[in-house]
Amino acid sequence: MSFKPTGVMPALVTPFNDDAKKIDEGRLRKLVNYVITKGATGVVPCGTTGEFQNLSFEERKKVVEIVIDEVKGRVPVIAGTGCSSTDLTIEMTRHAKEAGAQAALIVTPYYHKPTNRGIYEHYRSVAEAVDIPIIPYNIPQVTGVTLPWQIVEDLVDIPNIVAVKDSSGELRSILAVLEKTRPRLSVLCGHDEVVLPALAAGCSGAILASGNLIVDIWMQVYEAVNRGDLKRAQELQLNVQKICRIIAKSGPVGVKAGLNMMGVQVGPVRLPLSIGGELSYEEMEELRIDLEKIGKIERKAVTVEVVPGKPIQERFAAIGITPQIIKDFNLRFGEALAGEEPEVAHIDLMVGRKVSPVGEAFAKAKASPTPGHEPLVAILEPNLTVKPLTLIVPTVTIKGMRQASMVYGPAQTAVAKAVIDSVSDGILPKEAADDLILIANVFVHPAAVDRRRVYINNYKAMRHSIRKAMEGRPTIDDLLENKERARHPFRYTP
Repeated sequence: MSFKPTGVMPALVTPFNDDAKKIDEGRLRKLVNYVITKGATGVVPCGTTGEFQNLSFEERKKVVEIVIDEVKGRVPVIAGTGCSSTDLTIEMTRHAKEAGAQAALIVTPYYHKPTNRGIYEHYRSVAEAVDIPIIPYNIPQVTGVTLPWQIVEDLVDIPNIVAVKDSSGELRSILAVLEKTRPRLSVLCGHDEVVLPALAAGCSGAILASGNLIVDIWMQVYEAVNRGDLKRAQELQLNVQKICRIIAKSGPVGVKAGLNMMGVQVGPVRLPLSIGGELSYEEMEELRIDLEKIGKIERKAVTVEVVPGKPIQERFAAIGITPQIIKDFNLRFGEALAGEEPEVAHIDLMVGRKVSPVGEAFAKAKASPTPGHEPLVAILEPNLTVKPLTLIVPTVTIKGMRQASMVYGPAQTAVAKAVIDSVSDGILPKEAADDLILIANVFVHPAAVDRRRVYINNYKAMRHSIRKAMEGRPTIDDLLENKERARHPFRYTP
């Protein structure tokens, strides 16, 4: 068949209504138009990112029909039709053809984990039963089944198998398929973290979960590789690498969280997926920060009146918050967790004016320290105190020199660096640095041994807690949304 997919094709999420009970047709149509206007060369509904396994067959058919209707021929529609059963895959693929899809993306049959013979017969049977371009789909990290290059080399002789999508992230697998099948077969990268090397090696394009969020950036990578500008392609890939890493780990949970932050409303995921599960709250904050860095989340102007009569215009990135004046700055709270035991970091933060309860608490902690919880003013280097003035107080009672060295060493340095970076980023108002005080309760596990991880985790936790304090998060709505998913981070530890 003549269909040869190229370019960047988002693996569309499936938008639901707010309780995830029904497909939200309006949101789905808006998403389709959003990615096409951003440069998508095709769209792929009902793939892994589309939560196909959590949709009924009727829902899958409905999604494909809606997408085809909304696309209106502007770009190809490659419908995800894979099932663990060959007969059901044939049924879904027939429907895709009748609905008007240009091709079918068919994941390897999963659950029973067939042998290579079974995998080959599965694809051969579908290809013979339905006269539509077919794209086998290798994603062993979720199916438990690998599509080996030897099978792909055999499948290429079936006329309507026109491409293969490889989401394994294994470059040697992609290169083996390229070596054995080019130019007869289009090889598509499906793993966001290795797009650049896959395209540079000869892949024809990519089908990506992160394409929902940043298809325009991926198109710039694709075009840069095609014109031989690898330096530009490298710069673009590295700018979004953390986003890719988070999305590759969290799948549709991270993609939907990112889209909702960006104002492209797609609703929640369906159980058993959840925010706080596949996408931790720490990763959600990191995703938010990186989407801001590349301009996908708009920074909104907020006027902060720290001291009466001294309004300060700063730029914050609070999602869904309109410009406002924050007048009562006597006391604000922030809290964040980062990392895993034993180097896990937890910050409880208070921010306020010097003439406020925070200032009083600062003076009391310095004058009458609790034994084992002696506070320390955060410094970047000897005699260089950070501004705003920041006090760190150990959460866990210090009982030894090694434990003290962790708290007053890498953790203290991390807190200081996070404060300075927050001022640089405009999260803490620079002009009010002399009027504010921060007090951070710093948790460092007594069993922590990796000083580098202690530093990284405390830096993240402090950055996140500052943002939450300044942006007034979590809001009541946030708390209500997450109340059923919340659990104490250390509940299941010995």
